Amino acid sequence: MEEADIGLIGLGVMGENLALNIADNGYKVAVFNRTAEKVETFLNNSGELRANVMGSGDLAAFVAMLKRPRSVIIMVKAGQPVDEVIAELKPHLAEGDVIIDAGNANYHDTVRRFSELDGTGIGFLGIGVSGGEEGARHGPSIMVGGSEAQWKNAEGVLTAISAKFNGEPCCAYLGTGGAGHFVKTIHNGIEYADMQMIAEIYGIMRDGLGMSPEACAKVFTEWNSGPLDSYLIEITGHVLAAMDADSGKPLVDVIVDAAGQKGTGRWSAIEALSLGVSATTIEGAVAARSISAMREERIKGEEIYGAGAKGKATISLEALEKALLAGKIAAYAQGFAVMAKASEEHGWNLPLDAIARIWRAGCIIRSRFLDQIAQSFAGGAGTNLLVQPAFVEMMKDSSAALRAVVATCAINELPAPCLSSALAYFDAYRQARGTTNLTQGQRDFFGAHGFKRLDRDGDFHHEWPSLVEK
Repeated sequence: MEEADIGLIGLGVMGENLALNIADNGYKVAVFNRTAEKVETFLNNSGELRANVMGSGDLAAFVAMLKRPRSVIIMVKAGQPVDEVIAELKPHLAEGDVIIDAGNANYHDTVRRFSELDGTGIGFLGIGVSGGEEGARHGPSIMVGGSEAQWKNAEGVLTAISAKFNGEPCCAYLGTGGAGHFVKTIHNGIEYADMQMIAEIYGIMRDGLGMSPEACAKVFTEWNSGPLDSYLIEITGHVLAAMDADSGKPLVDVIVDAAGQKGTGRWSAIEALSLGVSATTIEGAVAARSISAMREERIKGEEIYGAGAKGKATISLEALEKALLAGKIAAYAQGFAVMAKASEEHGWNLPLDAIARIWRAGCIIRSRFLDQIAQSFAGGAGTNLLVQPAFVEMMKDSSAALRAVVATCAINELPAPCLSSALAYFDAYRQARGTTNLTQGQRDFFGAHGFKRLDRDGDFHHEWPSLVEK
């Protein structure tokens, strides 16, 4: 009987495209879906790749199609559905087989699943897959976490189907347990920040400068040939240029201004807070999506307070471009700082330079300066991007523009939560003498928490006056 190199469970959009990608790279893939008809439809529609795909609506028969040691990719909705699939799958697997969760899992769930399978002989990998539908079909960025020995089972297939940057696979083993899914979570947090800052710049163009979507599209398209060269800038030009066939208006003008979110951006902000790492630009992006969902309240708020100074901003397009670059650097600096701290906490030894390299193609946040990030972290260097020489020069050149843009937004009542947070982070990071000495004094006053001194070592407490009413 002919056997498949790897199995895949879950024929949603991502699952279907990933299966076709595997087949397109010369591997035989077996597929399973709880709805058996979907398996038949997939097989019938696989076209010239039909020789490399097989499948069944029966789970036992599906597993029997796989070469040993067996590797099974799960592409189902995160959370309980993954646990249900694992429970159904386990009785059919044997020692040496590996289950691969390729969905957007919370890394805490990945750690738990890894632990639950430990000792059973069945391996578990949690892999982050970025690139959307197109990436799944033609080459995503793949972030692998779990047992390194079990990773070897599927390494050939996963490396082959990943995106390539100058011939180098955008796939890497990053560490044990939940390392892969954690890195994917932070990737999505950076993605949230990147997208929100682009939206804020668009808002300045639209509301502050009175530019049409067509004019904005031309600017973003031009920017994509410069320092901001990236997938998100590129698609922004296309989105702004698209016309709605029904209304004849620019499509962006008929799209409801309420952004969805599936949780990964929120998780990244929560993890940053849990680790005690400042990731305010990511937090600002999550908050912006949350307030965008309050559409009815925002409409009422504008009725009460007015809409701000429409079309009266004075700022150059060059300043907007530089401000966006500075904000982007701050967001990446925060994201990599979170990963560095998590690596230290969990003993993952995350290769920050490798992470930057596998994000250079396939993933949503791929951009020109990821090469520079990879070079900055080469050899295990783990300091904040803001003090890496290449980024010091970029920030010196662009931070004044970020300050001017944030000031313009404040004066003209244009919301810019991400850009403002990026500027505040930059200013706080480079302030040798901050203001939390006062905070420590207050903490000692009301809670006797103590404080340290600049002029001597040790912990100190001051005898503060009593404010108890006589």
